[in-house]
Amino acid sequence: MLRYTICVNILAPLQPRLDIEVAFDLICPWCYLGVRRLRRALRARPDFIPELVWRPFLLNPDIPPGGVSRAEFVARKFGGEDRARRLQNALTELGRSEGISFRFDLLGRVPSSVTAHRLVRHAVREGLGEMMVEALFYAYFADGVDIGDPGRLATIAARIGLDPHAALAFLRSSEDAEAVHTENLRAHRLGINGVPCFIIAGQQAIAGAQEPEVLERLLDVALQQYHHSGGDGR
Repeated sequence: MLRYTICVNILAPLQPRLDIEVAFDLICPWCYLGVRRLRRALRARPDFIPELVWRPFLLNPDIPPGGVSRAEFVARKFGGEDRARRLQNALTELGRSEGISFRFDLLGRVPSSVTAHRLVRHAVREGLGEMMVEALFYAYFADGVDIGDPGRLATIAARIGLDPHAALAFLRSSEDAEAVHTENLRAHRLGINGVPCFIIAGQQAIAGAQEPEVLERLLDVALQQYHHSGGDGR
């Protein structure tokens, strides 16, 4: 009878764990694109374990809780529909390469993103932060869902496996609202004035929807520092 012995090298080094902080806003199309590119870069790097930390950033903190009409927002932000349309056409082309179907024509209102950021924090506590971020981006930019509406947010929460009743009760409270604003202030104090912004291991930072190859080079630098420091990737 043949006997097989499985040997495990207990001295084999553990995979590095690197914190990757993502400062983002859920109503920012560049953030959707940037997060998709980050995920593509991470899929190409199985040599470490990423720990994504979602940091809310409010691009438009003056938007009221009920949101504003898209026409009003476009006039104030871009100076008119023509400039906004050119930008949106460029984003639509870039999105296709990452599997994103931007539907700017479905966006009737621009919501405040505070409540949606609160839902991300709620999902993180349940271990579903990354899924929630993707679901919210998709709901807003592909389906035109008002992600400032608690009822619609609870429906999105249910789609990724959260209890919609608990999510709605949470969203109707004021829990985590102050935390979102505090995180936003923290980002500004760190010098972040545009998103997405990726901070790797608390040291390497880069802003913008960078190509995956650029992000991979930054990851290389962070990993070199990780090994040089004896394995502290946080």
